[in-house]
Amino acid sequence: MSKPAVALIGTLDTKGEEIAYVRDRLAALGVGTVVIDSGILGESTIPSDISRRAVARAAGHQLEDVRAAGSRGAAVALMREGVREVVVRQFADGRVHGVLCLGGAEGGLLGATAMQALPVGVPKLLVSPCASGRRRFGDFVGESDVCVMHSVVDILGLNGISRPIFDNAAAAMAGMVKDAGSALGTLGEHCVGITMLGQTTPGVMRLRERLVEAGHEPVIFHANGVGGPAMEHLCEEGAIQGVVDYTLSEVANSLMNGLHATGPDRLRVAGRLGLPQVVVPGCVDFFNQGPRDTMAERYKSRQSYFHNPVATLVRLTRDEEATLGADVAARLNEATGPVRVVAPTRGFSLADAEGGDLWDPVADGAFLDALSGALRADIPFEAVDAHVDDHLFADVVAERYLSLVSETADV
Repeated sequence: MSKPAVALIGTLDTKGEEIAYVRDRLAALGVGTVVIDSGILGESTIPSDISRRAVARAAGHQLEDVRAAGSRGAAVALMREGVREVVVRQFADGRVHGVLCLGGAEGGLLGATAMQALPVGVPKLLVSPCASGRRRFGDFVGESDVCVMHSVVDILGLNGISRPIFDNAAAAMAGMVKDAGSALGTLGEHCVGITMLGQTTPGVMRLRERLVEAGHEPVIFHANGVGGPAMEHLCEEGAIQGVVDYTLSEVANSLMNGLHATGPDRLRVAGRLGLPQVVVPGCVDFFNQGPRDTMAERYKSRQSYFHNPVATLVRLTRDEEATLGADVAARLNEATGPVRVVAPTRGFSLADAEGGDLWDPVADGAFLDALSGALRADIPFEAVDAHVDDHLFADVVAERYLSLVSETADV
């Protein structure tokens, strides 16, 4: 194997000394680099392998046009396209095997955009003062496997704090490109994506057990606003061949603008691709809010469940459940492939069980009535007299998925 190499991204007008240090540390560890200058203003302070002008051209722009974009944000948006295009091309040509970026707010986003465009499994490390626990990581991580490292100090100069952090970053990247996994391809014809939250864990554990016994490879995604879209993105890449969407809380959150809301494509991708899917309305009884004392006043009188110190589950009303049921049906009705809906009648989550904090059979019934009434006539709807986490229910879901896959294979 030839010496592994890393795309090393930084704004070389302000981070040149630091990028050079990491470049040399990687070289000492036997890893080559392709230094990419993502800077916009100023002049580069060290040589690059791919200049900022080349980066701008990769996005179809001249650097002067990027500089004249009208605002810092507009310029960064244009340059992000170029950095992404350059890194994707370098990876596709086999010149780099991982990506490392040092950057602040804008520089970090420039690097993260490129990282998110690469397949899962490709080593990706972002070192930034913005990668701290008080900030959201969504823009850095997206739906990919980007690793983030808090630089503690700002990336300006080498000192007794920054050097060991950069040393660790270089060593981590060297270890990943030398000894870690490879880019994700297809997971095989028996790979099935499954959505889950803590409130559906017992049911999904049973489902997984049954599918493994049948020779399938379940891959579980945490339905927290990122997990569902990540699963669907891997479906688009051809890595996943079927879906059991057991947990639809992200759709409920989208209706209520909850913390786990997603975009409009959720619950549409597998159907658009024609993949076999069994859909279960797990966790449609609630949407996610933060700590109880931060909830909007209009929600404080509702049924709610204290999930943990930073997460409160808030019950949907009967009317909201009816709207949600119709919305789920509308998304599934667009499917071009085989779909089955299997629905529990005794509760959609651990907290939505008789005697539980979110138990509301009238609201649950409104959801089921709206869903079943709005589904296409050729989409089977099966109501099961069980709770979503009962083994009996999970066994039914497993049987329906296995039979659906078998029917699809026979066509």
